[in-house]
Amino acid sequence: MEIAPNSKPPVCKVLDLGKYKYQAQKKAAEARKKQKTFDVKEIKMRPNIDTHDYDVKMRNMRRFFEHGDKVKVTLRFRGREMAHQELGVQLLQKVKAEIDEIAKVEAEPKLEGRQMVMVLAPR
Repeated sequence: MEIAPNSKPPVCKVLDLGKYKYQAQKKAAEARKKQKTFDVKEIKMRPNIDTHDYDVKMRNMRRFFEHGDKVKVTLRFRGREMAHQELGVQLLQKVKAEIDEIAKVEAEPKLEGRQMVMVLAPR
């Protein structure tokens, strides 16, 4: 195996290919073990959510951020609620303002059919 091909003279080393592949496999497994994986948790709300329900959802959201997970806030509109989408935007702005110190907005609120979606990631 060539170690330093650009040096004068080039440096080579004789080694066991099976042992080399085994060590490379072990190194890759160790790197995979150390890497941080995160989930995307979803919080579902409605535009006319009550204060206590809102507080419970915000508490859960904070807990998800402490574990290092991303949070997808889904705001579902039903029936005539579609006529008052500004209420949904206000609610998502309230969530964003309240969670600003521990999370950042990864995807701004956008309407997808009958639901408005916003993605938040921990800081």
